[in-house]
Amino acid sequence: MEEGGLAAGKSAAAARGAWIVFEDEAGQSLRPPRARTWGRIGQTPEVRVRGRGSGRVSMAGMTCFRQGERSRLFYSFHVYRGRKGEPKGFTWRDYRDLIVRAHIQLDGPIVLVWDNLRAHLMPQMRAFIEANADWLTVFQFPSYAQCC
Repeated sequence: MEEGGLAAGKSAAAARGAWIVFEDEAGQSLRPPRARTWGRIGQTPEVRVRGRGSGRVSMAGMTCFRQGERSRLFYSFHVYRGRKGEPKGFTWRDYRDLIVRAHIQLDGPIVLVWDNLRAHLMPQMRAFIEANADWLTVFQFPSYAQCC
């Protein structure tokens, strides 16, 4: 796993004829928004919001680019319902499976650029990356590049 600028990843992809792939993830609570409305001073209006929330949905996506090819998008969803023993979000296995699916569909080497999410830094994920170094090169954004 290498740490460096985007230019390093771009030239590594060009030298190998590889796809340059950017991965990121996002999540959204399924709890309804808080009910608010305008009312006269001293007379608080009551607005009913049904449903107490049903968990959380997470999405991970990969945008893939290679010179002379159309861009590609791969994504995966994970819904968390709050059940006992259910994982709240993506595990390192889910990211591994997404990378493998992209590799099979793209039919070529991958230069992957991603952030320092904990699942990306797991020892199992590092072992997977090292075991597949013939087709997978990973560049991680430096920690100061994190937005939130």
